[in-house]
Amino acid sequence: MNKEHKAGKHCHGGHGRHRRGPTSYGMHDSSLVFKTLALQDGNVFLDLGCGPGDYSIHAGLEVGPSGRVYAFDSNNVMLEHVKLQAEENGLKNVSTYLGDMTGKFPFEDGSVDTCFMSTSLHCMNLEEYGESVFTEVRRVLKTSGQVAVLECKKERTDFGPPLHMRISGEELRVLIEPLGFTELHYIDLGFNYLICFRKV
Repeated sequence: MNKEHKAGKHCHGGHGRHRRGPTSYGMHDSSLVFKTLALQDGNVFLDLGCGPGDYSIHAGLEVGPSGRVYAFDSNNVMLEHVKLQAEENGLKNVSTYLGDMTGKFPFEDGSVDTCFMSTSLHCMNLEEYGESVFTEVRRVLKTSGQVAVLECKKERTDFGPPLHMRISGEELRVLIEPLGFTELHYIDLGFNYLICFRKV
Protein backbone atom coordinates (compact mmCIF):
# COMPACT_ATOMS: atom_id res chain seq x y z
CA MET A 1 0.00 0.00 0.00
CA ASN A 2 1.41 3.42 -0.94
CA LYS A 3 2.45 5.81 1.78
CA GLU A 4 -0.33 8.35 1.44
CA HIS A 5 -3.03 5.70 1.80
CA LYS A 6 -1.85 3.86 4.90
CA ALA A 7 -4.59 5.45 6.98
CA GLY A 8 -7.34 3.85 4.90
CA LYS A 9 -10.81 5.31 5.37
CA HIS A 10 -9.47 8.56 6.81
CA CYS A 11 -7.48 9.52 3.74
CA HIS A 12 -9.99 11.46 1.69
CA GLY A 13 -12.12 12.83 4.49
CA GLY A 14 -13.96 9.60 5.25
CA HIS A 15 -17.30 11.35 4.84
CA GLY A 16 -19.49 12.23 1.87
CA ARG A 17 -20.28 10.31 -1.29
CA HIS A 18 -19.51 6.80 -0.04
CA ARG A 19 -21.04 5.13 -3.09
CA ARG A 20 -18.00 6.03 -5.19
CA GLY A 21 -15.48 6.06 -2.39
CA PRO A 22 -14.48 8.60 0.26
CA THR A 23 -14.46 12.28 -0.71
CA SER A 24 -14.74 15.64 1.04
CA TYR A 25 -16.61 17.16 -1.93
CA GLY A 26 -20.07 16.97 -0.33
CA MET A 27 -18.97 18.20 3.12
CA HIS A 28 -18.94 21.90 2.24
CA ASP A 29 -19.79 24.43 -0.46
CA SER A 30 -17.56 23.18 -3.26
CA SER A 31 -18.68 26.03 -5.49
CA LEU A 32 -16.92 28.34 -2.99
CA VAL A 33 -13.78 26.23 -3.33
CA PHE A 34 -13.79 26.68 -7.10
CA LYS A 35 -14.71 30.37 -6.87
CA THR A 36 -11.56 30.78 -4.76
CA LEU A 37 -9.44 28.76 -7.20
CA ALA A 38 -10.67 30.99 -10.06
CA LEU A 39 -9.85 28.51 -12.80
CA GLN A 40 -9.83 29.84 -16.36
CA ASP A 41 -10.54 28.30 -19.76
CA GLY A 42 -7.45 26.48 -20.92
CA ASN A 43 -5.93 26.01 -17.45
CA VAL A 44 -4.14 22.83 -16.41
CA PHE A 45 -5.42 21.43 -13.08
CA LEU A 46 -3.58 18.73 -11.16
CA ASP A 47 -5.68 16.87 -8.58
CA LEU A 48 -3.18 15.10 -6.28
CA GLY A 49 -4.80 12.27 -4.34
CA CYS A 50 -7.95 12.70 -6.42
CA GLY A 51 -9.98 9.85 -4.89
CA PRO A 52 -13.18 9.16 -6.87
CA GLY A 53 -12.70 12.39 -8.81
CA ASP A 54 -15.48 14.79 -7.82
CA TYR A 55 -13.06 17.74 -7.80
CA SER A 56 -11.41 16.55 -11.01
CA ILE A 57 -14.76 16.47 -12.81
CA HIS A 58 -15.75 19.90 -11.50
CA ALA A 59 -12.40 21.25 -12.65
CA GLY A 60 -12.83 19.61 -16.07
CA LEU A 61 -16.05 21.56 -16.55
CA GLU A 62 -14.40 24.80 -15.40
CA VAL A 63 -11.28 24.68 -17.59
CA GLY A 64 -13.24 23.77 -20.72
CA PRO A 65 -12.24 21.69 -23.75
CA SER A 66 -8.97 23.60 -24.18
CA GLY A 67 -7.92 22.89 -20.58
CA ARG A 68 -6.54 19.73 -19.00
CA VAL A 69 -7.17 17.90 -15.73
CA TYR A 70 -4.63 15.42 -14.38
CA ALA A 71 -6.24 13.11 -11.81
CA PHE A 72 -3.46 11.46 -9.78
CA ASP A 73 -3.96 8.77 -7.14
CA SER A 74 -2.29 5.61 -5.80
CA ASN A 75 -5.58 3.68 -5.91
CA ASN A 76 -6.50 2.34 -9.33
CA VAL A 77 -10.10 1.65 -8.24
CA MET A 78 -10.53 5.37 -7.54
CA LEU A 79 -9.07 6.22 -10.95
CA GLU A 80 -11.64 3.96 -12.60
CA HIS A 81 -14.34 6.05 -10.87
CA VAL A 82 -12.74 9.19 -12.31
CA LYS A 83 -12.82 7.72 -15.82
CA LEU A 84 -16.47 6.73 -15.40
CA GLN A 85 -17.46 10.18 -14.15
CA ALA A 86 -15.59 11.86 -17.00
CA GLU A 87 -17.40 9.66 -19.51
CA GLU A 88 -20.78 10.34 -17.86
CA ASN A 89 -20.12 14.09 -18.09
CA GLY A 90 -18.83 13.97 -21.67
CA LEU A 91 -15.40 15.22 -20.63
CA LYS A 92 -12.42 14.43 -22.82
CA ASN A 93 -10.02 16.73 -20.97
CA VAL A 94 -9.54 14.51 -17.88
CA SER A 95 -6.58 12.10 -17.74
CA THR A 96 -5.78 9.67 -14.91
CA TYR A 97 -2.36 8.83 -13.49
CA LEU A 98 -1.49 6.05 -11.06
CA GLY A 99 1.32 6.97 -8.68
CA ASP A 100 2.59 7.83 -5.22
CA MET A 101 2.44 11.46 -4.07
CA THR A 102 5.74 11.04 -2.23
CA GLY A 103 7.61 10.22 -5.45
CA LYS A 104 8.40 12.14 -8.62
CA PHE A 105 5.30 13.35 -10.50
CA PRO A 106 4.95 12.32 -14.17
CA PHE A 107 4.45 15.92 -15.32
CA GLU A 108 6.76 18.40 -17.01
CA ASP A 109 8.37 21.36 -15.29
CA GLY A 110 6.16 24.46 -15.34
CA SER A 111 3.16 22.68 -16.85
CA VAL A 112 0.41 23.13 -14.23
CA ASP A 113 -1.65 26.22 -13.33
CA THR A 114 -3.30 24.84 -10.17
CA CYS A 115 -2.26 21.92 -8.01
CA PHE A 116 -5.08 20.80 -5.71
CA MET A 117 -4.77 18.48 -2.73
CA SER A 118 -7.97 17.54 -0.89
CA THR A 119 -7.75 15.65 2.41
CA SER A 120 -4.76 13.62 1.27
CA LEU A 121 -1.85 15.32 3.07
CA HIS A 122 -2.85 14.12 6.52
CA CYS A 123 -2.34 10.54 5.32
CA MET A 124 1.42 10.92 5.04
CA ASN A 125 4.20 11.80 7.43
CA LEU A 126 4.65 15.49 6.63
CA GLU A 127 7.83 15.72 8.69
CA GLU A 128 9.37 13.04 6.48
CA TYR A 129 7.81 13.77 3.08
CA GLY A 130 6.37 17.30 3.20
CA GLU A 131 9.39 19.18 1.87
CA SER A 132 9.93 16.79 -1.05
CA VAL A 133 6.22 16.78 -1.96
CA PHE A 134 5.96 20.57 -2.13
CA THR A 135 9.31 20.91 -3.87
CA GLU A 136 7.88 18.61 -6.53
CA VAL A 137 4.65 20.62 -6.59
CA ARG A 138 6.67 23.79 -7.15
CA ARG A 139 8.58 22.12 -10.00
CA VAL A 140 5.45 21.28 -11.99
CA LEU A 141 3.70 24.62 -11.38
CA LYS A 142 3.89 27.37 -13.96
CA THR A 143 5.33 30.76 -13.00
CA SER A 144 2.87 32.22 -10.46
CA GLY A 145 0.92 28.94 -10.43
CA GLN A 146 -0.96 28.05 -7.25
CA VAL A 147 -1.21 25.12 -4.89
CA ALA A 148 -4.44 24.72 -2.92
CA VAL A 149 -4.74 22.44 0.09
CA LEU A 150 -8.10 21.43 1.53
CA GLU A 151 -7.91 19.71 4.92
CA CYS A 152 -9.98 18.96 8.01
CA LYS A 153 -9.56 21.58 10.72
CA LYS A 154 -7.39 20.51 13.62
CA GLU A 155 -10.40 20.05 15.87
CA ARG A 156 -11.90 16.95 17.45
CA THR A 157 -15.01 15.64 15.61
CA ASP A 158 -16.89 12.34 15.66
CA PHE A 159 -15.97 11.64 12.02
CA GLY A 160 -13.01 12.07 9.74
CA PRO A 161 -9.35 11.57 10.69
CA PRO A 162 -8.33 11.44 14.35
CA LEU A 163 -6.99 14.66 15.85
CA HIS A 164 -3.35 13.54 15.82
CA MET A 165 -3.46 13.11 12.02
CA ARG A 166 -4.96 16.52 11.28
CA ILE A 167 -2.92 19.45 9.95
CA SER A 168 -3.58 23.09 10.81
CA GLY A 169 -3.27 25.95 8.37
CA GLU A 170 -0.39 27.32 10.41
CA GLU A 171 1.50 24.04 10.14
CA LEU A 172 1.10 24.22 6.36
CA ARG A 173 2.33 27.83 6.28
CA VAL A 174 5.46 26.87 8.20
CA LEU A 175 6.11 23.99 5.81
CA ILE A 176 5.19 25.52 2.45
CA GLU A 177 6.20 29.19 2.49
CA PRO A 178 9.98 28.62 2.91
CA LEU A 179 9.91 26.42 -0.22
CA GLY A 180 9.10 29.34 -2.52
CA PHE A 181 5.40 30.11 -2.00
CA THR A 182 3.36 32.99 -0.64
CA GLU A 183 -0.12 32.65 0.85
CA LEU A 184 -3.04 33.83 -1.26
CA HIS A 185 -6.19 32.76 0.59
CA TYR A 186 -7.47 31.02 3.69
CA ILE A 187 -11.14 30.04 3.48
CA ASP A 188 -13.18 28.60 6.37
CA LEU A 189 -15.38 25.78 5.05
CA GLY A 190 -16.93 24.68 8.34
CA PHE A 191 -15.39 21.32 9.23
CA ASN A 192 -12.67 21.90 6.62
CA TYR A 193 -10.53 24.78 5.39
CA LEU A 194 -8.92 25.74 2.09
CA ILE A 195 -5.52 27.39 2.02
CA CYS A 196 -3.91 28.55 -1.24
CA PHE A 197 -0.33 29.54 -1.99
CA ARG A 198 1.21 31.08 -5.12
CA LYS A 199 4.58 30.06 -6.49
CA VAL A 200 7.08 32.89 -6.22
